[in-house]
Amino acid sequence: MTLAENRGLGKAADVRLPLELTISWLKDKYVKGALTPQEVIAAIVQRAADDEDMNIWITPPSMALIQPYVDNLAKLNPADAPLWGIPFAIKDNIDLAGVPTTAGCAEYAYTPAEHAGVVERLIAAGAIPVGKTNLDQFATGLVGARSPYGDAHNALRPELISGGSSSGSAVAVARGQAAFSLGTDTAGSGRVPAALNGLVGYKPSLGAWPTKGVVPACASLDCVTVFAHSLEDTLAVDGVARGPHTDDPWSRRVSRGASQVPQTLLLPDGPLSFYGPYAAEYKAAWERAVEELKRLNLPIAYVDVTMFAQAAAILYEGPWVAERWAALGGFIEANPGVAYPVTEKILRSGSAAEYDAASVFQAMHRLQRFKLEARKLLQGAVLAMPTCGGTWTREQVLADPIATNREMGRYTNHCNLLDWCAVAVPAGDAAPRTSFGITLFGIAEEESLICGAAELILAGASAVGEAASASEDASAGTDAGASAAGAAATTLVAVCGLHMRGYPLEKQMLGCGARFIREDVTAAKYSLVKLPTTPAKPGLVKQAQGGAAIALEVWEMPLKAFGGFAAEIPAPLGIGKVELRDGTEVPGFVCEAYAAAGAEDVTALGGWRRVVPLPLPVDE
Repeated sequence: MTLAENRGLGKAADVRLPLELTISWLKDKYVKGALTPQEVIAAIVQRAADDEDMNIWITPPSMALIQPYVDNLAKLNPADAPLWGIPFAIKDNIDLAGVPTTAGCAEYAYTPAEHAGVVERLIAAGAIPVGKTNLDQFATGLVGARSPYGDAHNALRPELISGGSSSGSAVAVARGQAAFSLGTDTAGSGRVPAALNGLVGYKPSLGAWPTKGVVPACASLDCVTVFAHSLEDTLAVDGVARGPHTDDPWSRRVSRGASQVPQTLLLPDGPLSFYGPYAAEYKAAWERAVEELKRLNLPIAYVDVTMFAQAAAILYEGPWVAERWAALGGFIEANPGVAYPVTEKILRSGSAAEYDAASVFQAMHRLQRFKLEARKLLQGAVLAMPTCGGTWTREQVLADPIATNREMGRYTNHCNLLDWCAVAVPAGDAAPRTSFGITLFGIAEEESLICGAAELILAGASAVGEAASASEDASAGTDAGASAAGAAATTLVAVCGLHMRGYPLEKQMLGCGARFIREDVTAAKYSLVKLPTTPAKPGLVKQAQGGAAIALEVWEMPLKAFGGFAAEIPAPLGIGKVELRDGTEVPGFVCEAYAAAGAEDVTALGGWRRVVPLPLPVDE
C-alpha cells in the first residue's frame, strides 16, 4: 500500500497537491498554469509542520529559507532548467550555503559559504531546496534511530524504523514534503530507507556524482544518492547531478547511457536468511519477488553470495572502519561524550591498535581480488537481492542498537566496496503497510543495465497493479471498470529529438497528458540525419540494409490526444512504426527518406543528445 492510498489527499490547505509528488506531475501543472511553485512550497511548509513529531527535519521547511530560491526561478527559462520548480530535501551532512550542516550533531555544526557540488547543480537546474533532513549521526547507521534530534518515524508505520542513515530524506519524500531528496550511501544508506518507505533509491557508481561539500563517513566509499517515487524521477535528477567536479578529488567521469536489458539476471544460489519480527513475511515477499523476476524472460544464473558477505566484513569488521576515525576522530577526541553513545563507540573502534598500516594494505589487497572476481561475475549481468532481510520496531533497535543495525546491512554493505552501482525498487508489501523492496546491482561501467532491469520490473508491477485494480472494480459492480478502461486507452510513442525530456517541445508531450516511460534504443536498422531546419530537427529513417541503433525515449500518451498531436507534425516528419531493440514496434517519429538526401548524416553519434546537447544534459 502506498502512502497516498493510506492517507488520501491530506488537509484542505494542500488539497490540490498529492502526497506522491513527482517531477512529471509538477511540470505538467506548471505548464498548464494550474499550480505555481509558491503554492507548492506553502503546502510543503504546512505538511512539515503537521508531521513535526515524526522527526523528519533538522532544519525544517520555512518560507524564510525557501523564498529566495522561489524568487530565483524568475531568472530561469523553464525550457533550459529541467528541474524548474521541483522541491527537494537535503540530508544534513550535505552542504546548503548559509544553512548549518550538523551531520546530526549540534556541537559539530558549521555554516558553509558554498553549496555542495550536487546541490549547486540541482539549484542551477531550477530545483528548490526546502530543508535539511535528519540522519543517523555522522551517517553511521542503517536504522534511522541514532540521532539526538529524535529517531525518524517510518512513513507508513510509525512504530517501525525508517532506515538510515538517510532516514529523514526518505520519509520527507514519502510524506509528500519533497518530490525527491538527497541522501548518502556508504554501506546502504541510499537503499535501505527506500525499501522501508516504499520508494526508489538510486545509488550511482562511485565518483559519478561529486561528494564535494559532503561530511565524509568513508571518503573513498561515499556516494550521494537520490530518493523518489519513480525510477524516471531518480534518473532525471541523475541527468543533472552526474559528472566530474573540478574541485572534487573523488569524482570521475562515469557515463550512464541509455537503459539496456542485461544479458543475464543473477540470483542468489540457495536460501537467504531473514530477521526481525517480520522475518517470515519478508521471506515470503522475497520468494514472490523471485517468481516475478523469472517472468521477465531473461536468462537466469544462480551465484554463490558468500564472497559478497566476505567483502562486506572488511567495512565494519576490518580496518576500513579506521577511515571513519580518520575523518572524525579529531572531533571525537576533542569532544568526548558529545556524540550519540552508540555512534561514538563505533567511531572509536576505528582507532583500535590492530588496525595498523599493514592490516589496511592486507585488506586492500584482499578487496582487490574480490573486485576482480565480482567484475567477471557481473559483466553484462545484473544481480538481484533483497534490499533488506527484515525490519525492526524503533523500540527493538533502541534496546539492541548494534546487532539490529548489523542485520540491516546484510545485503547492502558489499556494494561500494566492490565498486558497484545499485538501484532499490519497491516489490510489494511484506505485511500490511510494511513495504518490501529488492536491489539491482551492476558494475560501475554498466549502470544502463540496472536501469533497464528496473524498468522491466517496475513496468511489470504496474501492469499487475492495474489489472488487480480493474478486477476489484469489476467485482464491486461499480463504474470504476469503465474508468479503468478509459485510463488504459493510451499508446506508446517513441520520440528521438525535440520532444525528449529537457528539449523545447517536451511541453507538447506534457500538454497532451503524456508521461515518460523509459529510455530505449531502436533496432540496429536506422540512420539519423540532422534536418536543415530552424531549430534543427532529427530525421529517423529505417534502412533496408545496415543501419545502427539510435537512442530515443518511449512515452505513453492518451489516445484521445494522439490524433491531434500526430496531425500537427510538419513534413517531412511523421508518425510511423519504430522498431525497438527487443523487436517490438511502437508508434514514433520517423522521417520520409527523400529528406535524408539533403541532410547531415549524424548516425555515428547514436542519438540526438549527442548532436544537440542540452546545457544540462539528461544523460551525461
